[in-house]
Amino acid sequence: MNENSVLARRIIPCLDIKDGRVVKGIRFVDLADAGDPVALARTYEAAGADELVFLDITATVEGRKATLDVVRAVAAELTIPFAVGGGVRCVDDVRQLLRAGCDKVSINSAALRDPQIVAESSAIFGRQCVVVAIDARRTEQGFEVVIDGGRTPTGKDAIAWAVEAERLGAGELLVTSIDADGTKTGFDIALTRAIRRATKLPVIASGGAGSIEHFVEVFEEAEADAALAASLFHYGEIPIERLKNELTRHGIAIRPKAVLAK
Repeated sequence: MNENSVLARRIIPCLDIKDGRVVKGIRFVDLADAGDPVALARTYEAAGADELVFLDITATVEGRKATLDVVRAVAAELTIPFAVGGGVRCVDDVRQLLRAGCDKVSINSAALRDPQIVAESSAIFGRQCVVVAIDARRTEQGFEVVIDGGRTPTGKDAIAWAVEAERLGAGELLVTSIDADGTKTGFDIALTRAIRRATKLPVIASGGAGSIEHFVEVFEEAEADAALAASLFHYGEIPIERLKNELTRHGIAIRPKAVLAK
């Protein structure tokens, strides 16, 4: 394990937003309504979530920014760290999201199309505010980066892109396996581990959580710093408190409840 792998791990619910509502699908399609983002944000903080991620999943393909009103409403309910992504195309978009109340901004498609947005955002707002999100799909050659909500293959190797994102100034990586997303068959251990070992950045594993054992695996075998899930938490299949208790029982260090002054 590398030097950061002994740090306490984080549990992060993800709110995928479409038209102001939380939705969840399988492999980025077949979306179903999962609730009100403000109510869910409030519930997750009370349940002991370490952070929250808000992704406006159709903003990029619809050519618009993340809905700032929803960001403000969610941020007003939280004291835990809160990251927002979706439709970020320039440094001013990052600025507006941070002003709306989030603590970090997740940049996905735009980061690959114009890597300077990562470098400039990091220089202006600090590395800690910049999350580069990497959506990847398995190919015969390895793992390929896919953008535009999983719609556009890029031919870019995911591990190479993670290394480049670190060099550009990213402070964290959100790594989603499109193959595993929504399937509840487990995180992509190989993908997460390869990126975790290729960089020194904290890695959030995403896509495929379906059981407590999957979280144990991604922390123990892939050395992830954090694990993200959506429907598993939205539908109450695994309460966060129970998950954290089980992880502790497995000897995995879990963060105490975070408090962040707004």
